[in-house]
Amino acid sequence: MTVGVLLQRKTGDIITISPEASLTDALKSLAEHRIGAIVAVGPAGRLEGILSERDLVRILAEKGPDILSSPVSSVMTRAVVTCGVDETIPVIMERMTRGRFRHVPVVDGDKLLGIISIGDVVKHRVEEMERESAELRDYIMTA
Repeated sequence: MTVGVLLQRKTGDIITISPEASLTDALKSLAEHRIGAIVAVGPAGRLEGILSERDLVRILAEKGPDILSSPVSSVMTRAVVTCGVDETIPVIMERMTRGRFRHVPVVDGDKLLGIISIGDVVKHRVEEMERESAELRDYIMTA
């Protein structure tokens, strides 16, 4: 299965934030939408960075609550690992595991198409394993 097929199964809008927005605004958005990361996009809609819950916890521990008035751009990861719609789920799973991150924006050139989380990948893998198990049971029963 490809990332594009996985994206089609997802519902909801892509939640983004301006790099100039405050970290407080980012926290509110993460909480409101119950998500673990938010993509920072510039005025032209171009991907500029990603901010995760882990980033926020780390910076709060280092700098304290006064940092929350700082812009998202001061903390976000700028070298964002992305993927395309034609990449396979096992490839993305390996990339996430190796890089130790839980969210991968899906892009087509400069256009942000969505975001894939480790939860999406694991859910797909569990469904795949259940389907394979059912097929094996059916095969054994008919043999």
